[in-house]
Amino acid sequence: MKPRTIVIAGSIAQKPGEAGHTWVFLQYLLGFARLGWDVLLLDRLEPAMCRDGSGRPCAAEASEGFAYLLATLKQFDLDTKFAVICDDGRRCLGPDYQTILDRVKNAELLLNFNGFLPEGEIRAAAKRRVYVDIDPGFAQMWKETGLHDAFAGHDDFVTIGLNIGRSDCPIPTCGLNWVTTVQPIVLQYWPVRAPMPGGPITAIGAWRGPNAPVDFRGKRYGLRVHEFRKFADLPLRTGKKFSFALDIDPSETADIDLLQRGGWTLIPPRPAAVNPDAYQRFIAESAGEFMVAKNMYVQSLCGWISDRSICYLASGRPVVAQDTGIEKYFPAGKGLLLFSNLQEAIDRIREMEADYAGQARQARRLAEEVFCSQRVLPELLGKLNL
Repeated sequence: MKPRTIVIAGSIAQKPGEAGHTWVFLQYLLGFARLGWDVLLLDRLEPAMCRDGSGRPCAAEASEGFAYLLATLKQFDLDTKFAVICDDGRRCLGPDYQTILDRVKNAELLLNFNGFLPEGEIRAAAKRRVYVDIDPGFAQMWKETGLHDAFAGHDDFVTIGLNIGRSDCPIPTCGLNWVTTVQPIVLQYWPVRAPMPGGPITAIGAWRGPNAPVDFRGKRYGLRVHEFRKFADLPLRTGKKFSFALDIDPSETADIDLLQRGGWTLIPPRPAAVNPDAYQRFIAESAGEFMVAKNMYVQSLCGWISDRSICYLASGRPVVAQDTGIEKYFPAGKGLLLFSNLQEAIDRIREMEADYAGQARQARRLAEEVFCSQRVLPELLGKLNL
């Protein structure tokens, strides 16, 4: 029998050199393929996004983003499993427009990550349009306050905010039935790495990111910057090596000085994430991860866990993570050590150091038992009645 198709709408070509973001979509593409599904990645490049390696405007097919997409997918034998929608939405790279339309019509599901694929003929052609929320809180609050409705035109709604819909989580459901899931990891591509007890504890990410804080029902829900400042002197307080591959605007001199005075070694994010292999090396050369969440996730206790953290766990790297309401879902202190304030962060770092080999083993075990794509994706399909 011909395998059934799942279409995944997400941005790889738009974000060349951001391999952490790339891996989010690779986990789904590779994971569903391992389960026997035919997969198709739908990406898009509008003219304003198309730049060559020198930053000059160019056609989509000559852009740095398209070259990055091709190289990435070829590495994983997915280079026949994509289409890039260009210009006015009717010119495509990869299959032609009509072929894409036919494949979407015949697919069982269109998984539209954060509403990446806008309203139009291709999205309308899908049998079932599933909104996949990987940035919980923002889109729900935008809709509730009338700023933007990302959910219109979708049939099902999936979120990695494990607490959305619970009475103790202030993120509104917007009257929608939310299916919760953790993000998957394809362990075949994430082998255990030799322990690095002498390596730095690392972090990687954007200081602010694309979204502004959201004011909702008398509270302001902010960004990573608003949480990370609380932990700026953690390296000095612990005497450990900490490195941060930080995407921060050079004009933010006060925050850069704050982190450096606190003992953080700041490194450019691009070398650590220029391609999927570099991202894996960065994690492998770390002793573990120190993960600070966006203030949105912390204040709302939405039950978010970072896709980066899952990659650390799979590599056998313990994760010291800020609690976002996930404690009830995972074994406490076994590879994933949670904190809510500076003193708890210090204590968790010491706890990790006290039994580093054991914590490294438990980190991998957690990835195998909870986040493995062979477990997560079938459960997700079951929740969607497939």
